[in-house]
Amino acid sequence: MAVLTLDTLEGHLWKAADILRGAIDAADYKHYIFGLLFFKRLCDVWEEEYEDRLAKYGDADLAADPDEHRFHIPPGHSWRDVKAKSTDIGAKLNEAFQAIEDANHRLRGVFQDVDFNNKERFPDTTLEKLIQHFDALRLRIVDAEPDMLGQAYEYLIAKFADDSGKKGGEFYTPKMVVRLIVECLQPAEGMSIYDPTCGSGGMLLEAIHHLERQGKNTRSLSLFGQERNLNTWAICQMNLFLHDIDDAAIARGDTLLDPKHLVGEGAKAIRTFDRVLANPPFSLKNWGYDTWSKGDPFGRARYGCPPKSYGDLAFVQHMIASLKQSGLLGVVLPHGILFRGGAEGRIREGLLKDDLIEAVIGLAPNLFYGAGIPACILIVRKSKPKDHVGKVLFVNGVEQFVEGKAQNHLSPANVAALAKAFHDYADVDRFARVVPLAEIAANDHNLNISRYVHVTEDADDLDVAEEVEKLLELRDQRDAAEATMMGFLRELGYLPDGA
Repeated sequence: MAVLTLDTLEGHLWKAADILRGAIDAADYKHYIFGLLFFKRLCDVWEEEYEDRLAKYGDADLAADPDEHRFHIPPGHSWRDVKAKSTDIGAKLNEAFQAIEDANHRLRGVFQDVDFNNKERFPDTTLEKLIQHFDALRLRIVDAEPDMLGQAYEYLIAKFADDSGKKGGEFYTPKMVVRLIVECLQPAEGMSIYDPTCGSGGMLLEAIHHLERQGKNTRSLSLFGQERNLNTWAICQMNLFLHDIDDAAIARGDTLLDPKHLVGEGAKAIRTFDRVLANPPFSLKNWGYDTWSKGDPFGRARYGCPPKSYGDLAFVQHMIASLKQSGLLGVVLPHGILFRGGAEGRIREGLLKDDLIEAVIGLAPNLFYGAGIPACILIVRKSKPKDHVGKVLFVNGVEQFVEGKAQNHLSPANVAALAKAFHDYADVDRFARVVPLAEIAANDHNLNISRYVHVTEDADDLDVAEEVEKLLELRDQRDAAEATMMGFLRELGYLPDGA
C-alpha cells in the first residue's frame, strides 16, 4: 500500500463529515465520525496483530487468543463483518460497539451515545457510503503510527470545534493557549498531571508533547482527569487511546459536586498532584452553589463560597486543594475574577494574603470559541521561590496575537514571549511588571492587569473590559430582581400564571 501521510489522513477523515452534513447537527456528528474512526483503528490493529501471530505460531486459534492482543474484537463484530452488511447496517454497528465494550474493560463507555440505529438519520445508503469512505484507508500501526493517528485526531477535534462555533469551546481549548500554560508549568519526568475539566484531553496530551519535544520519557508521566459531559469524556478516552496512552485515569462526573480522584480513609480527601491545569467553563451558572454554600464536604471552600452565578473561583479552589505543596497550577479564567467584588473579592483577598498567586497573564481577546471577551491565565504556587515571595507578576499580553477572520490565535512567537516573561519574572516596559502584595492590597486586592501594566504611554482612564463585566453583572442583578418582582405580582393576582 502507498505510504499514508498526515495530510492525506487528515483530509480523508474530514471529508467523512461531508457525508453526514445535513443529516444531523454539526455539533453532534463528531461523535459518529470519532466512533467509526476508533472502531476502524481497533479492528485494523487487531488484524495486524493476528497476522503477525499467525505467521509466528502457525496456529489460527492461538493467533486469535485475546491474551495475544492489546484488546479483543469478538468474533462476528469486526470491521469486515459490518462492511459485509447491506441492510440494517446501523444495528450491526451498534452491536459491534456494545460487544467490544463488553469484551474490553478499558473501553467501557467509549462509544457513549453513538447510536447508528436510526434509519431516519442514518439510512443504509448513507452508512454504506460512510463505511466505504473509511474502508479506503487502512489504519494499521504500520500505516499510521500512534503519533500520526493522534495528530489526525487532534486535527479533527479542532476542525469540529470550528464547525460547532460557540459550542466548540465546551470540549476544546485552542492548542496554542494550552501550549502556553504547559510551557509555564514545565512538567517533568515522573510527575502527576491533573486536569479537573479535561474536555477532549488536549491539556494532558500537551504535557506529553512537551516531554516529547525535549526527548524525555513520556511514559513516566501519570495522567489524571475528570469530565462531566459523557460524550466529551468518550472523545477524551479515544483521543488518549489513539495516542497509545491507555493507562490515564479519566473519570466521569461533576468535579465540583462529585470529585472522583480521592484518597485517604473512606476516600474523603482530595488527591494532590504535581501539576494541575485546566480551562473550566467561564462563569458557570449552575455550578453547585446550593451544596457549597452549606459547606463543601471536601473542604475546598477554604477562602469562601463563590457567588451563585459565577463558578470560576470554585474551580480555582478545587484545583488548589488538588495541588501538592511543591506543585504548580495554571488555569484559564475570565477577566471578571480579577476585579469583581463581593464573595469573589473576599476569596481573592484570601488567596493573596496566603501568597498563592504567582502570576496573572492577560491574553488577547477573541482567542476562545464562543467567548470574545479577553481571558487570563492564573498561575498558583503554594511554595514560591524565595525571590517571588510577597509578589505577583503581571503580564499584559493583549497585543500578543495573530488576527484571524472569525477568531484570533497565538503564534509560536507569542507563546514564547509570554512564557519567557513568566520564567524571567522581571519588569518589562509596557509588557510585564512584578508587583509587591502591599501595592495590590492598597488597590483593594484588585488584580486587573491594566492597573499594573499599561500597554500605551498614557493609560486610558476607562478600562473597557472591567466596565463591560460590571455592566453584565448589573444586568444579571436587574433580571433577577425583575423575576422576583413578577413572582410577587403573580402571587398577588395582578398577573396571570403564564405571564
